[in-house]
Amino acid sequence: MKQTRGFTLIELAIVLVIITILIGGLAMPLSAQIQARRVAETRKTMEEAREAIFGYAMTHLAITAGKRRLPCPDGTGDGREDHILGNPANACAFALGWLPWVTLGTASQDAWGNRLLYAVNADFAHGTNGFSMNAPSSTATPPTTTTQLGICNTHSCATPNVASNVAFVVMSHGANGRGALNVNSPAPGNITQAPPDPLSLDEIENLDGDPTYISRTHTKPGDVVNGVTDGGFDDILVWVPEGLLKAQVCPTGSDCSP
Repeated sequence: MKQTRGFTLIELAIVLVIITILIGGLAMPLSAQIQARRVAETRKTMEEAREAIFGYAMTHLAITAGKRRLPCPDGTGDGREDHILGNPANACAFALGWLPWVTLGTASQDAWGNRLLYAVNADFAHGTNGFSMNAPSSTATPPTTTTQLGICNTHSCATPNVASNVAFVVMSHGANGRGALNVNSPAPGNITQAPPDPLSLDEIENLDGDPTYISRTHTKPGDVVNGVTDGGFDDILVWVPEGLLKAQVCPTGSDCSP
């Protein structure tokens, strides 16, 4: 009589190890594809926010004739731009806050479910003075006031080495979400009450409220950058220089381009 031989425990263990290795090899590329898709989705959302900001500026007049204004940041988490209390047509209450998605009619979050940040040159968002093709002109570099935004590739740069004279910045905290307000979390009531928690000095720079913002190649915690062990960086930024803003909002022949 012929006997049927089964698998031994050792053979089963070897098969399981092989299957685990194969599944792990497939899972890593799949995870990378998911992250790449989320980055692309977030960039698309941010580009749409940029276009909405252009549209806002085209349709919102400053009190001074022939001037336009940008929206102010949302500093309280309700999705609406925040002005100085009691004077809604004038200065912004915050230079850095969340994207005012209700005011703009845009998406409220990135692909990881976190609110987008928005920083603005306060001169361009001023409800009385606003901006036109000829004014104001932010020519000082490095930024010396909270109104003049600049982009660097490291927190230690002395002058903006990526872009200067920036009118506004839209930012996602990226996949790590460090320092972000998630849509499922209650708003703190004021952006200054949400302390930053990133490990990276470059990510902390993007949350400290000063006019310098960092945009650079993404790294993982532990990577060595310029000879220093990095805390990881995956913030995603979209910014618009002063010249591009004026060209979009105040083309030749418009009332803000005399």
